[in-house]
Amino acid sequence: MSESTGGTRQRIQAVALELFTEQGYEKTSLREIAERLNVTKAALYYHFKSKDEIVTSFVDDRLRRMDELIAWAAEQPATLATRRALIAQYADAMFAGELPKVMRFFEQNQTVLKSLAAGQQMRDRMMRLAGELSRGDDSPAAQLRAALTLFAVHSSWFAVRTPGVTDEERKKIALEVAEELLAKIGDEG
Repeated sequence: MSESTGGTRQRIQAVALELFTEQGYEKTSLREIAERLNVTKAALYYHFKSKDEIVTSFVDDRLRRMDELIAWAAEQPATLATRRALIAQYADAMFAGELPKVMRFFEQNQTVLKSLAAGQQMRDRMMRLAGELSRGDDSPAAQLRAALTLFAVHSSWFAVRTPGVTDEERKKIALEVAEELLAKIGDEG
């Protein structure tokens, strides 16, 4: 392989993500990934020992971004302005780069993700983000609104089915719905 190790790793991630989304995680083999890349299985194993490792590799970046948002939010006052800024930053991160493809993978492979460590880590981060969105309002309704606010961003990938809708329009719709939910958390207006 003449490419850099990082470039090869990124190619493997991109092809695996494509195959996992097309065929499903369980129906895709490492052999198929290697064949699509036109490399040997041994070359693939140099970078990733299993499909789980590949999934973990593209989840890790998302987890890092979520950790940064959680840390930022924890240092801010528990206000509507902070909640709005948090969900806007979260949406920006979720709509950036390869993450839309990762979101589609998550949506299409939910059953598998539940059993992987990466899926469990994602759920933990989602609950922590929801906790930051409802911080200052411990009511059950606020907790549910916070979780649904995050879901508004995620579900825009599969719930908005209008043909030709752009990613920017999809994000705008998600943030409008999120804003309706956020406005009812806490006492400020």
